[in-house]
Amino acid sequence: MRVLVQRVLQAQVEVDGVTVGSIGAGLLLLIGLGIGDGSAELEWMARKVAGLRIFPDTEGQMNLDLTQVDGAILAVSQFTLYGDCSHGRRPSWMKALEPGLAEPLFEQFVDLVREQGIPTVETGRFGADMKVHMINDGPVTLWIEREAVS
Repeated sequence: MRVLVQRVLQAQVEVDGVTVGSIGAGLLLLIGLGIGDGSAELEWMARKVAGLRIFPDTEGQMNLDLTQVDGAILAVSQFTLYGDCSHGRRPSWMKALEPGLAEPLFEQFVDLVREQGIPTVETGRFGADMKVHMINDGPVTLWIEREAVS
């Protein structure tokens, strides 16, 4: 499982010109699911993301987590995080989980994040052509990866 985490002042996702998910301050998560990913990876990632201390305290140090700043999450599925560009010029998607298996795992991940005490969790639309708008705060951008447990 791969997640690109971006601390944002605001973010939104549009599908066909209609906003389907929108948040104020918080985290934009671009989520890629790979072959072999399952409950163990989802649970680990939900805890990791919810507990990241990447928001500034009163002294400007990154010491606060999402719940301490009343932040929200916008979760967007993005299989292209598993694009392999090591050969040629066209990415290979061989390591990305096929959509029929990835969609229920994505939904399960969103539920697990909510269970971590994050009151506002918005999403894009799985499999849609989405337009993602955001104002990156900092900028703070992190890559988190958890290989599937065999």
